[in-house]
Amino acid sequence: MIQRNVTPQVRAALADTPVVLLNGARQTGKSTLARALAQDAFPGGPATYVTLDDATVLAAATEDPDGYVRGLSGPVILDEVQRAPDLFRAVKAEVDRDRRPGRFLLTGSADVMLLPVASESLAGRMEIVTLWPLSQGEMEGRDERFVDAVFSDALPPAPTGVGDSVWTRLVRGGYPEATERDAPERRERWFESYVTTILQRDVRDLARIEGLSEMPRLLALVAARTATLLNAAELSRSSGLPATTLKRYLTLLQATFLVRELPAWSTNLSKRLVKSPKLLVVDSGLAAHLTGFEAPGDGAVDLPGFLLETFVVGELAKQAGWNSRHVSLHHYRTQRGREVDVVLEDRAGRVVGVEVKSAGSVSGRDFRGLESLREERPEAFQRGVVLYTGSDVVPFGDGLAAVPMSALWEW
Repeated sequence: MIQRNVTPQVRAALADTPVVLLNGARQTGKSTLARALAQDAFPGGPATYVTLDDATVLAAATEDPDGYVRGLSGPVILDEVQRAPDLFRAVKAEVDRDRRPGRFLLTGSADVMLLPVASESLAGRMEIVTLWPLSQGEMEGRDERFVDAVFSDALPPAPTGVGDSVWTRLVRGGYPEATERDAPERRERWFESYVTTILQRDVRDLARIEGLSEMPRLLALVAARTATLLNAAELSRSSGLPATTLKRYLTLLQATFLVRELPAWSTNLSKRLVKSPKLLVVDSGLAAHLTGFEAPGDGAVDLPGFLLETFVVGELAKQAGWNSRHVSLHHYRTQRGREVDVVLEDRAGRVVGVEVKSAGSVSGRDFRGLESLREERPEAFQRGVVLYTGSDVVPFGDGLAAVPMSALWEW
């Protein structure tokens, strides 16, 4: 089993919270991690594992959720709980009777924050930990701390850059089963089956309707636009979907962790900033599959920028789950076109800008967006870095530096 870097967070949550939800896409390792925690992570002793993928369990939980939950004894792991949404209310009632920590570890393949019945029922009683696909560090047995590093007073030395190329990492992605397939054609087969399963099963279950035939085309259209501003009108025209249907379908793609929004960073003081979010495919390997990109041989051309940005956002989102600095992720863009690919903002309002460049060299022009961000909130601006495919950490003025891409998983 690959050690997951969010494991300490799950253990800490079980020690003081009645309900912990391990949320994330299918095939990211939620069940594996839950089973590994069953023996020694629960204050009340070993936990019983049950899955709602079992037809009999699902029937019992659906027909009488209150009776089913009351019949459970000791700490319990309920796997794929989104398949019986009424269980959330039943768990709430049981927790209200007994609020001991570590009573329930739920796993779900749908984002409960987009499921009102769940988020309303367990508000204040549940801690949510998201398990994304494997990070680059997790694949190499490393606990990455890039987020902590860029907020520190001084950057660490240049990383070694040893290991697989950025191209290879990008098209491989992070789904555990996909990473185990070295042959590109076998990995492509896995991605094909994965998308089919999610769209035909999980999306259908959440929508409670049959016939979501437009979803594969919509997902492909989103992949072709990954890491770009969401233009709902253009996407509606290209997909042939009415605006209301498009909005609903995009919500379903987000709820099943296929797509994420990167909100715009803004301040109350500025009216010159673009407020539209960016839309990204969650995993760069999946995005590469959907857009037909393959890893070329040595000495190939620069990486496609939109896929590289998708890769970087994914790695930062994963690390945000376990780095000690709690940050939210945004993008920055002015009406005049100055932009920063990722803005990391901590709870004190301090910001770090991360620009992504698909090239082995950097010039002063590449820092214009970061300089604009610094002008927007000079008192909050901590640092600006341009991630590039070179090998050296190069200062570019006060608080600005070019940093090798491999720092993402080596720092």
